[in-house]
Amino acid sequence: MIEQNQQSAIETATTIMMTPAAADKVRVLLEQENDPSLGLRIFVAGGGCSGLQYGMTLDEEQDGDTVITVEGGINVLVDEMSLTYISGSEVDYVDSLMGAGFTVNNPNAVSNCGCGHSFKTASGGGGDARSCGCGH
Repeated sequence: MIEQNQQSAIETATTIMMTPAAADKVRVLLEQENDPSLGLRIFVAGGGCSGLQYGMTLDEEQDGDTVITVEGGINVLVDEMSLTYISGSEVDYVDSLMGAGFTVNNPNAVSNCGCGHSFKTASGGGGDARSCGCGH
């Protein structure tokens, strides 16, 4: 577990922001679960159209996680590997005629798939494109 002063320094250097719309949606999801130990886990996994894809789930803090408290006191949980890819990102929630869902605006991504769930970084994260079935 990270010491409190180390965690504060990491949070300052690796901020992940959340729009009010995203925070409202996460708050509703957390209230439905009625478990105060849960936060929003954001992770990166191999796959997707551009080689890497975002994932989100409600989860408890795990050893090695960086915990970033965002708008409304919501804890965002990020593992060490994922943090290298999404540091500085903004999470949004969009509800449009085309559908509703979370999107990640990632300054580290040099290319994104039209689905908004898949990306590639300048450091080579992403590799060969694979189909994620989004049609883009």
